[in-house]
Amino acid sequence: MYLDFAATTPLDPRVQEAMEPFWREEFGNPGGLYEEGRRAKEAITNARESIARIIGAKADEIIFTSGGTESDNLAIFGVAKAALSKMSNLGGSTLESGREKPHIITTQFEHHAVLHPCKQLEKEGFDVTYLGVGEEGIINPEDVKNALRPETALVTIMYANNEIGTIQPIREIGKIIKEFRDQKKSAPPYNLQPTTYNLPYFHTDACQAAGYLDVNVNNLGVDLMSINGSKMYGPKGIGFLYKKMNAKLAPILYGGGQEMRLRSGTENVPLIVGLARAFEIAQAEREEESRRLTELRDYFIGRIMRGIPKVALNGHAVKRLPSNVNVSILDIEGEALVLYMDAKGISFSTGSACTSESLDPSHVILALGKPYEFAHSSMRFTLGRATTREDIDYVMEHLPNTVKWLRIVSPITIDMNAKSMSHPEVFAGEGLRVKAKSKSYK
Repeated sequence: MYLDFAATTPLDPRVQEAMEPFWREEFGNPGGLYEEGRRAKEAITNARESIARIIGAKADEIIFTSGGTESDNLAIFGVAKAALSKMSNLGGSTLESGREKPHIITTQFEHHAVLHPCKQLEKEGFDVTYLGVGEEGIINPEDVKNALRPETALVTIMYANNEIGTIQPIREIGKIIKEFRDQKKSAPPYNLQPTTYNLPYFHTDACQAAGYLDVNVNNLGVDLMSINGSKMYGPKGIGFLYKKMNAKLAPILYGGGQEMRLRSGTENVPLIVGLARAFEIAQAEREEESRRLTELRDYFIGRIMRGIPKVALNGHAVKRLPSNVNVSILDIEGEALVLYMDAKGISFSTGSACTSESLDPSHVILALGKPYEFAHSSMRFTLGRATTREDIDYVMEHLPNTVKWLRIVSPITIDMNAKSMSHPEVFAGEGLRVKAKSKSYK
């Protein structure tokens, strides 16, 4: 009973069929001038054009990568390096001469593929603003507007959160950024030149959203967008970055100059073909599948909330992906519940699957202002094409009793009425009552 489709999806048989010829028969290197190379190059061109049509872009604006993480890194480091070079050319090093430094805006609950590059850029002297997302996990566009500066080079905000599934107001944020750029053109600060008027660029990580939401870049108003094949029934190890034609990036990989000189390395033809086919299918079926999964999602949430005491839904109840159910089940350790349920043939995750090797509490749940314990006990169930109502009923035959048993053996219980905190060092000092088996203390 697989309920972790946000972590990865099985390969669609139709995608596998499209990829099959390119493993053995059509094996040529796309850089070759001979027939085998030309056929491989044609397959890549067709895939690029198909993806571009779906998102309302030009073929030359699609850059193939190894997945969402590389796409995010290329967007963030690529913009940062290009902006630093551009601003330095206006009159010296922005980082050493005291001039304004390139500035980046993101949120506190981005995927680590965004947060870690931003942290690295901070170490290199860039200025990064991490916006809060409120208790329902949705950013206020006005916060973005208030954070913009003349030296802001990039705004990077995910389309849908990978842990709690909340959908961000990307269109509204895109309009705000466009208005800001227009104002720069009409009344530029004295130290900015026309070459900086198109900054900041707007990047969104749309890896979780691609199978469920509109990803037309013109509707969203984004300059850069990351998408991953393995989240939409495509192959692992492949993704793409949409880069608007006038957006300036510096490469982070150097070599043969493939992918418009922004991503060197021999192109992985079968995976590129599979990515395009998976994207075509996902977008063609997304509206019908979203309706089906929304009904299942709400049914599942209702059964959990009615069937298990001391449970909190994480994120907005409605403005979330159709597939996402994220709850904190208090008085248990999340990892223990995952293992006990796995023994019953039910698979799901605690927080983000990408951080399953870490025992740190979910930074996403902490960003909502919830206590440490809520973060440690957060569970992510994500539905997919194979999920049925009968599957959810089967899960609910086992989940309440397993939670009950784990609470019996748990050493502490948590007061649901405790004041919300976002840092564990504050946790015990705000009136939270922790009850041991034999005594209660504050």
